[in-house]
Amino acid sequence: MSKEELYAQALEATKFSYSPYSKYKVGAALLTKKGPIFKGCNVENASYGGTICAERTAVFKAVSEGYTEFSKIAIAESNDGDCTPCGFCRQVLSEFSKDGSILVICKINGELIEMPLRELLPHSFTF
Repeated sequence: MSKEELYAQALEATKFSYSPYSKYKVGAALLTKKGPIFKGCNVENASYGGTICAERTAVFKAVSEGYTEFSKIAIAESNDGDCTPCGFCRQVLSEFSKDGSILVICKINGELIEMPLRELLPHSFTF
């Protein structure tokens, strides 16, 4: 699957975002090594600690269905602007990528890029 195709699915997932506080709608599309794609969106809460990012929503959905090996994840925000995973999400992704090889697709400076997780989080707890 191309980075453009997976990014389009992440952008589609932003439509389900529950973000009444920040108004920042984020979507993620996670490609498993076995083929299925799991999408997620950010879900905010008035108790900010209860908020969950799109990337973690996608990962937790996949893991709850028995998938723990991932090849790519795309992250998008509803206005198709720049959007990279936060530190929490980078660390959660590293839990399922012991060598940091999951490819992360996101926009930086308006350009759709694809890079290994180890470049976004060079000193994770797991690799």
